Amino acid sequence: MAAVWAAVPILVVLGLMIGLDWPAARAGAVGALVALAVAAVAFDFGGADDPFGVSTGIAGVLTEAAFIAATIAGIIGPALGIHHLQERTGATTRLRAALAQLHPDPRVGALVIAWFFSLFLEGAAGFGTPVALAAPFLVAAGFAPVAAVSAALVGHAVGVSFGAVGTPVAAQLAIVDLTGLELSRATAIYHLALGWVLMVALLRIIGRAYQGEGPPWRWGALAAVAFFVPFGAIALFVGPELPTLGGALIGVITFAVAARAGAADDAGAGEVGDDELSVLRAASPYLVLVALVLATRLVPGLRDQLERVEIAWSTDGGFEGSVRPLVHPAVMLSLAFVAGAVLQRTSWPTVRSAFWTATTRLGPVVVALVAMITIARTMSYAGMTAELAEAGASTGWAWPFVAPAVGALGTFVTGSATASNVLFTELQEATAESAGLDTTTLLGAQGFGAAVGNIVCPHNIVAAVATVGLTGQEGVVLRRTFPVAIVYVALGGVLAFVLTR
Repeated sequence: MAAVWAAVPILVVLGLMIGLDWPAARAGAVGALVALAVAAVAFDFGGADDPFGVSTGIAGVLTEAAFIAATIAGIIGPALGIHHLQERTGATTRLRAALAQLHPDPRVGALVIAWFFSLFLEGAAGFGTPVALAAPFLVAAGFAPVAAVSAALVGHAVGVSFGAVGTPVAAQLAIVDLTGLELSRATAIYHLALGWVLMVALLRIIGRAYQGEGPPWRWGALAAVAFFVPFGAIALFVGPELPTLGGALIGVITFAVAARAGAADDAGAGEVGDDELSVLRAASPYLVLVALVLATRLVPGLRDQLERVEIAWSTDGGFEGSVRPLVHPAVMLSLAFVAGAVLQRTSWPTVRSAFWTATTRLGPVVVALVAMITIARTMSYAGMTAELAEAGASTGWAWPFVAPAVGALGTFVTGSATASNVLFTELQEATAESAGLDTTTLLGAQGFGAAVGNIVCPHNIVAAVATVGLTGQEGVVLRRTFPVAIVYVALGGVLAFVLTR
């Protein structure tokens, strides 16, 4: 019965957003009230013997939610600013022309953005950066906002298991007694076997975006192979830090060479024009961001030095928060915005206009984020998330079918694959041992499922729609991505069952 109560806030949010098409802010507010009520009544949130316990718990949860929402808004704001700056300077037009030079078919350029660009950013930075930049880029390339967000969410998900230079796997390695290579292999096998599902979904989105053209199946197959071959080789033989980042870099080079060769005989292909703004300057915000990310992730010793700067707080009751600003995507995106403005020689009124437009759109986004994160933190502190996972663990021999869904649940609730792995890795290990199942296989299922949850996580969708001016239509996006996530995680469960036999 406790698991049924624990599921109520999630069911309320899904019902309101998918069934009634409520915006995330309103659905989240209702869901937060429901979560707090259920936590207090059914889960003794705050302690039954403390008359101030519930109020202290609510205050702590809201403080954490506001802090986390601010760190996410810090990513959305400069990402929006880059988008509006690019629009005002003509950089997006120039970059569209450059993609046309790669190949005259606009669907090929869309694949580069939604697949390789978002996967590269996921592998290098993670934490919402891929969707925040890829979605507005796709809008500039001609996508409708809903299609752009859906494509970015689906396109980056296969790389989340090894995102941010392997951070989700590192979280698991801190808990279990496995090597990085063992866990990397166990996780990668799911994406290598099933990643085609996400590519098919992405190609269908691209096909609908360019009505009359249809999905670019041949190019999609090439893009999938170009990414998955190096991704698999690195994950199976090197370790968890670079499969996504390396796969995206090697893959996009391979794909670009093939696309350029395919366009060689097309009359007019390769003519970009004599625009005043060069391609390098047009791409400067993205190139600066890539340089900053790579430097802070891969230069020996630099990341350790930057991480020494930390903003942290805590309250009575165990509520806390922290952020390392010098390695946070918000700071790097802000620097990329400034660098883009300088390198593109943008006038001050134009920079101010882009900044102001981005900032004024953050209000409703922050409200929705606070509401959704309140649900997540309440469920975590009250033990509701753990109750749902333990209910799944009671299935015994059938646990492999459920294991990826538990990982996805963790990300759906927390907004982070890393947090999902921290929450449920021990549960996956203990359940595997008690049921006599292969532990490594199920830990891989956890990492796989945690990646899938990014496709439907309300925090991610709220942040993503904000970057394309779609705030209030989160339910529309969720209806597009939810079936993809369900199919992908279900097939992962079937594969986990087969691998544990």
